[in-house]
Amino acid sequence: MQIVRIPVLSDNYVFLLLDSRHKIAAVVDPAVAQPVLEKLHELDVELVAIFNTHHHHDHVGGNRELIEEYPKVTVYGGELDKGRIPGQKVFLHEGSQVQFGERTATVFFVPGHTRAHIAYYFPPATPGETGELFCGDTLFAGGCGRLFEGTPAQMVDSLGKIRALPDNTRVWCAHEYTLKNLQFALSVDSNNEDLQQRYTKVQACRNQGEATVPSLLGVEKRTNPFLRWDAPALQTTVKSSEPVQTFARLREMKDLAGSLNKNVERSPYL
Repeated sequence: MQIVRIPVLSDNYVFLLLDSRHKIAAVVDPAVAQPVLEKLHELDVELVAIFNTHHHHDHVGGNRELIEEYPKVTVYGGELDKGRIPGQKVFLHEGSQVQFGERTATVFFVPGHTRAHIAYYFPPATPGETGELFCGDTLFAGGCGRLFEGTPAQMVDSLGKIRALPDNTRVWCAHEYTLKNLQFALSVDSNNEDLQQRYTKVQACRNQGEATVPSLLGVEKRTNPFLRWDAPALQTTVKSSEPVQTFARLREMKDLAGSLNKNVERSPYL
């Protein structure tokens, strides 16, 4: 399975999954249709599946147009998103499995950002390869999604499911937020040497206009404060030793930092 990253809108990524043997494709969270259609035509493959993680328009905005072009396509999404995802035909829950070509993904129910959010995890095809996680807006490189319809306890549980996956899992999150996320991370975890090194690398990458997605889950576990609610340094920062409260206070600090910085353009999902 090949994965093509398609940048769209101001900071979104759409992911095209390719099975060249069968000349088929699946798309994850098509915010808009036209760039996806262009890539499908360029590669001469048929779209057979749309994998949506949640209902926000910047993840499903291209569904209807893609369905018009490929009327046999199957649209997947969480069962609690029924009525909110255009064209949805399959309603997934924790532990569901979805097939694409010769690969099978397991579905995780990961509420927090929204009440119905799901993620798709393709385990490694052979030993030594990476697993592939499509997590929408639950986990970002260096951060996590805002809590719109869920609670801190739900988000900690959801991120805990992701954190339990192998370190060599590639994290295909839906936005290019990494540099801003790491700037915040440094403000609450300044003595983290792994984080310092990552920030330097990401800064150089973004200065060259290069994408920082996917990231590796092992790196996230060492540097992403929203996966480190049990780290003593972060618990000291927020003055709590309770995991959910530690996470909640970190998320509140991030929300406040974003609202106070009027000079930085900020996505509502960051």
